[in-house]
Amino acid sequence: MTPGDNGASTPEDDDPFGYLYADGQARGAQPPSGSGGYGYPNAVSRVRSVGERTYGGQQQAPQAPQYGGGQTIPQQPPSAAYQAPETFPGGAPTTRQQKPPSGRGRGPNTKGLLIGAVAVVAAVVIGISLAMMNGNSDDDKAGGDSSPSTSTSQSASPSPSSTSSVSAGGELPKIDAKALRLDGGATLASDVKGAKSDGGIYVTGFNHVGAKITWTVSGIEKAKDFRLYARYSIPGADANATLSVNGKANNQPIGLKNFIGSPKGNYEKGWQSTWAPVSLNKGTNVIELACNDGNQCDALFDQLWLQ
Repeated sequence: MTPGDNGASTPEDDDPFGYLYADGQARGAQPPSGSGGYGYPNAVSRVRSVGERTYGGQQQAPQAPQYGGGQTIPQQPPSAAYQAPETFPGGAPTTRQQKPPSGRGRGPNTKGLLIGAVAVVAAVVIGISLAMMNGNSDDDKAGGDSSPSTSTSQSASPSPSSTSSVSAGGELPKIDAKALRLDGGATLASDVKGAKSDGGIYVTGFNHVGAKITWTVSGIEKAKDFRLYARYSIPGADANATLSVNGKANNQPIGLKNFIGSPKGNYEKGWQSTWAPVSLNKGTNVIELACNDGNQCDALFDQLWLQ
């Protein structure tokens, strides 16, 4: 077999750069044109994928690359056009997934709920307070009604209601039981008939040590002796009390004897009067009847006056 020129029609002789040499130019090799071909005239232009060139009539498929451990990574066929990742199996999702709420996500409006709860509690507290206030006022009204066993609250010093004055005409004062200052458990009542004071009210609760009646007299023009009268009731047994003027025990105590001989245990028929001499100063004087140790004080009082 002798060497010869087999022409430029075989694929092995396709020299894409033949136009750069003299022998190629002699054979008519041309630079690449817009048609995509290049080389010699009538040259076979075969576009093949990488690794698909045939040898001896058989096409050898490209081998998939292998990595350590003998694991073969399958290859996807080449594509000239771009494909978005979401078009491949297992690719990126095409829609945005909403993140499920976590334990720390924003829940109900707890601030609004708290404010509402506080408002309810405040309303309940206000309602209870108003109910209690109304209840107390009703109790006060009930306690303010006059009754035979109602007591009067007295202060440590003479109140204006326990003070009497000599009139402009020189008439000496007289005082009812309800205008006296009471201490030591002495109270007012009106269930025993026969009292001459306004409303039939009298002083009771005088029958134990510590009970005291105070009367303040003002307007005395000059110091002199007077008679202190007391209207009282006893249950048919003699009684007595300690008499003091301006904080000093009187020379003569006031006797509460059963001058009328009233029956025992009957206060209604035991109303009568007694008197004791007292020395008063010019101006204001404080007269006291007290139940002290040694006194027999089972008596009711409805009026005091001076003569």
